Amino acid sequence: MMQRKPLSDQHCVKLAEYGLQAIPLDSCVCLKFHAGETILQEGMPITYLFVVVSGSAKVCSTARNGKNLVLCYYICEGLMGDLELMTDTYIATTSIVAVTDFECIAIPFQRNALYLKSNVRFLNRLGSELALKLIRSSQNFVSASLYSGEERLCAYILQTSHNGIFSDILTDTACSVGMSYRHMFRLLNRLCEEGVLEKRENGYRILDRESLAEKATEFL
Repeated sequence: MMQRKPLSDQHCVKLAEYGLQAIPLDSCVCLKFHAGETILQEGMPITYLFVVVSGSAKVCSTARNGKNLVLCYYICEGLMGDLELMTDTYIATTSIVAVTDFECIAIPFQRNALYLKSNVRFLNRLGSELALKLIRSSQNFVSASLYSGEERLCAYILQTSHNGIFSDILTDTACSVGMSYRHMFRLLNRLCEEGVLEKRENGYRILDRESLAEKATEFL
């Protein structure tokens, strides 16, 4: 279950990286999530800007039918809620779920919006991160035509595995790497036959990380 804690000196250092050392600390809180817990739910109200402190989380967005993923990537640093802050749209545009234990600093939108939007150092950092997100989105868009399915899948496994275990929801994986579930499952079986992966109850264990990386070299 999500835990709320007061900020520590470590959190103050993290805020200073964004030029936010002057923000009222009593308005901020440290939030800790366990793996599998939902941090943000697409379409639901969002009241905080989040600064990632540690851990990894999955960011995804669904199509209008509510079934197909149209966006999926992973974050382990940076900001969450930045798009909503800058567009004054306080409804979450994506869902974010903790993949590992995840810690972040929550800054209330309404109480601090004026300060955040007039802080040049913060805006420069935010702009840089939004640019990187745009680049990543563009790269994901063209990857399906530039790289083989095996390359995309192997790279995805490397990027999303935790402690040597790949345990992502396979239907989400298929959408994320741009292939049918059946084709992806054939590739996973082949990787197991080659001794690169091993099927486990909780997912797939990476047996040969070097071979997996070689198969994904052109994509990474």
